[in-house]
Amino acid sequence: MAEASRLQSVRVGYTMGAVSTTQLDYRNRNTLWCSVMVETLVRRGLTCAVTSPGSRCTALTTAFARHSEVESIPVLDERSAAFFALGIAKRQRRPVALVCTSGTAAANYMPAIVEAKESGVPLIVLTADRPPEMRACSSGQTIDQQKLYGDFVTFYHEFAIPEPDIALLRYLRQTVARAYDRSLFPVSGPVHLNCPFRDPLHPAPEEGIESLREGLEAESFWRHLLEAKTPEIRLGSWPLPLVERGIIIAGPCVSPTDEYVKEVCAVARRLGWPILADALSPLRHHASSAPALVAHYDSLLRSPALAQRLKPEAVLILEGLPTSRILRGWLDGMAGVPMLLLSESAENRDAQHGSTLQTHGSLESVAALLGDMDAPRTAYASDWVSADCAAHVFFGQVLTSMDEPFELKAAWLLSRNLPERTPVIVASSMPVRDIEEVWEAQSRGYEVYANRGANGIDGTISTAMGIAHRNRPAVLLTGDLSLLHDTNGFLLLSRLCGSLTIVLINNDGGGIFEHLPIAEHEEFFEAYFATPQKAGFSELAHAYGANHKFVRDWDHFIHALHKLPESGVHIMEVRTDRKADAARRKRYFAQAATMAEKALRER
Repeated sequence: MAEASRLQSVRVGYTMGAVSTTQLDYRNRNTLWCSVMVETLVRRGLTCAVTSPGSRCTALTTAFARHSEVESIPVLDERSAAFFALGIAKRQRRPVALVCTSGTAAANYMPAIVEAKESGVPLIVLTADRPPEMRACSSGQTIDQQKLYGDFVTFYHEFAIPEPDIALLRYLRQTVARAYDRSLFPVSGPVHLNCPFRDPLHPAPEEGIESLREGLEAESFWRHLLEAKTPEIRLGSWPLPLVERGIIIAGPCVSPTDEYVKEVCAVARRLGWPILADALSPLRHHASSAPALVAHYDSLLRSPALAQRLKPEAVLILEGLPTSRILRGWLDGMAGVPMLLLSESAENRDAQHGSTLQTHGSLESVAALLGDMDAPRTAYASDWVSADCAAHVFFGQVLTSMDEPFELKAAWLLSRNLPERTPVIVASSMPVRDIEEVWEAQSRGYEVYANRGANGIDGTISTAMGIAHRNRPAVLLTGDLSLLHDTNGFLLLSRLCGSLTIVLINNDGGGIFEHLPIAEHEEFFEAYFATPQKAGFSELAHAYGANHKFVRDWDHFIHALHKLPESGVHIMEVRTDRKADAARRKRYFAQAATMAEKALRER
């Protein structure tokens, strides 16, 4: 009761604009500097920080740890910490702070920062550093941290050395507030603040700091720091012709919300166009709201006859293109077909370099420009739906009857058997392609995440832990190499408040390489590309305190999915044959396309 009362009084203080005396630390210049920094971040909207141990970052770490409005999570390995923060920021859709010491610790953040930049995830990266006089002189744990992350951050600043000066503290406050805003606007991404500190690094008392209390706890110092809000964006004009043979391609979504689904469906109804929905788009998981949803476009477009018959006259792309190489190749051949790419990001999202107009606008304004009348479903849209239905029936029949382990069946069963609104994290390489190809369109409201900004396998477990933290029981679909690449992510198990079930497809190597021409060169393919590791995942799980079980059969798998554990990390290992699965995939995709061709001939 006393703790609840204290937190309530702090929040009342926020409303009035004053800062509680418990939030600022007046023991010395470093503790005060860092507590003003954290207070500023909190007032802009920050609620979570992920820290890693180190001496130079002592004042930063303790400032986050003692602030009542921040969940501060210590993580040993900086690379894992960065991906864990990335996962939390993906789920919360707000910035998360990262704190590390000087030297190579900061370099370990790079893979996650690259992913955050490419996928538009806001991070506040705070790297402690030596002061200028200790640089370039062989001082321990010191590297050049100036613009360490180059163009992979949206904003960079190195702070002045902390001083107990009200003018410098105002500079600190304003710079931190600007950095927070730059992590969100005009495009979301990571920002880097380099923070040099002189001794004492620990909270040793210093005289004279208390004299700043009156100025820092005045309402006038803080009242302008309101929580950051997204600016309203409007689309000036609708550049695509209103034609019957048009498609909407719903790619991976940065901010998957129910409102987004409603807006996409409103645009689709008013145009009368079908929606080709990536499995990383929320449209695939709210299918009943969509007037004409297509999930199996990857299989359909493998047929030259279908690719020609289904060619559109206009294309609206939302956020970016799906993973499918087949879809991208199909669009490549459409010289002269007008395309509008509507994205929250200001970055170039047109990897095809086609006749595409990219604009930064809102779906709501697009729907308003189209009026209030819904268009009837066109014959062209009906062709897409009929072909998709035929592929859906084919995959349902062949996968239902299959008893042996098969990677595609694991992905398909996940889409049919997980509890509603389950957070699902998908590793890069084959898992993300598997869900694009066979993940059923349904209305279970799954929240699907993947690190598809840079498409790497770095930090898969750590990202999944971040998404699962303080969330509903979550599921990660991953291959063996992606899991082994981030085994330090299991160190987060003791910090995880929630549950993560890992569906591990163990095909003894990199399955995606089986689909590339290099697979034909057997003399060095296995050792240098497939790279089987022969790891014992049961023993690995035991070492970290995770649970592990082998999937005996598909009934066992389905039963486990119906009720996910409430806490801890649980590995469900499905052992498959990499080469046999690659051959099956090619055969089934071709057969699905044949069934769809037949369905359209009989229309």
